[in-house]
Amino acid sequence: MRFSALVAPGIIMIAVAYGLARFSYGLLLPGISEDLGMSPSTSGFISSLFYFSYCFAIVAATVFTTEKGPRGMVLAAGASAFLGLVMMSVSPNVWFLGGGVLLAGASTGFVSPPYGAAISLWLKEKQQGKANTWINSGTSMGLALSGAGALFLASEWRLTYMIYAGIALIAFIWNAKMIPSLGPKPKVMFERGKFSFRGVEGAIPLVVCSTILGISTAAFWTFSVDFLSSTNQYSGSETSLFWIIIGASGVLGGFSGALIEKLGLPFAYKWASLVIGTSSLLLALFPEQWALVYLSAACFGSSYIFITGVLMVWGIRVFINNASLGIGTPFLLLALGQVLGSFFAGALIGAFNYSWAFAFYGAVGVFAMALGPRKIKKNPRRAYQQADQYYL
Repeated sequence: MRFSALVAPGIIMIAVAYGLARFSYGLLLPGISEDLGMSPSTSGFISSLFYFSYCFAIVAATVFTTEKGPRGMVLAAGASAFLGLVMMSVSPNVWFLGGGVLLAGASTGFVSPPYGAAISLWLKEKQQGKANTWINSGTSMGLALSGAGALFLASEWRLTYMIYAGIALIAFIWNAKMIPSLGPKPKVMFERGKFSFRGVEGAIPLVVCSTILGISTAAFWTFSVDFLSSTNQYSGSETSLFWIIIGASGVLGGFSGALIEKLGLPFAYKWASLVIGTSSLLLALFPEQWALVYLSAACFGSSYIFITGVLMVWGIRVFINNASLGIGTPFLLLALGQVLGSFFAGALIGAFNYSWAFAFYGAVGVFAMALGPRKIKKNPRRAYQQADQYYL
């Protein structure tokens, strides 16, 4: 299979699932809250549904991909993103919006496992690393695209979601044409393994850090734009630019692998945790200083994509004989932390204010620095040879 034939539709699907269906909610939240009369605690609860559905969807996708191959789950991701976005765009009330959020959030879980399997099945080994990097970049592209959409459509959040649904439909059709069925004799055999942390050295710190980092990032994803709007210092185009900066700076996160190789995993983790925490603290302390607000966006966008790369490498090194468990574990727990973080962020904002809530979540990010990985030996080559197999 040609490299571009798999990677190009993969980038678009990742951009739709993460950038448009999931993370754009925080950007459009001021208009949604005003139209549907949502309090901050309700907004936080609705946001937590994205991550809640993701947790279940990624487990289901791993099982299904193991049994049937990647095509079905890729199409399920496109379908759930499309239906979720349509439901959100026509939501008459909070309950209907929540249903759309559950579907839209599930798309990110459905889409995560099958592309790794598809790359292993249909691309040459020397192309696989580059393919994963390019497809992963779809998150940043989706964030930038959602920011640009809001920039031109301003407060028309219903129309914005409907346009995003149209893009999701295009992504679904494109992937349906390009992703083949597994076939009777696949080149790569998918196996079941043991889903267990017992006896795995370093697993507990990985679990704790992934969860805490998820908590620390939840307020920024959900309430940062709402925070800026509450100051009455920023126009709709200026808040959209804030979101575009988050997405565009995420491209810098692609250098995580190089930094890990050069300076080590512990340093890369501590640096990323510090920057994540600092981004929320900057917003908490200087919400009316536009230069520092945009710096906060750049710090958060780059460090979030960066830390996901760090957690992926850390997970593979911890679960040396089960590479897919090493990838899935930190991502699942990052999302679980965001479920908790989104729910309590809304409650904190309602009880105190935005500044206090963001200061607290920034402190959580900085605190995560102290819980990072110790020096871990690099995997032997056999661990990377198993990365093309999916286990549960």
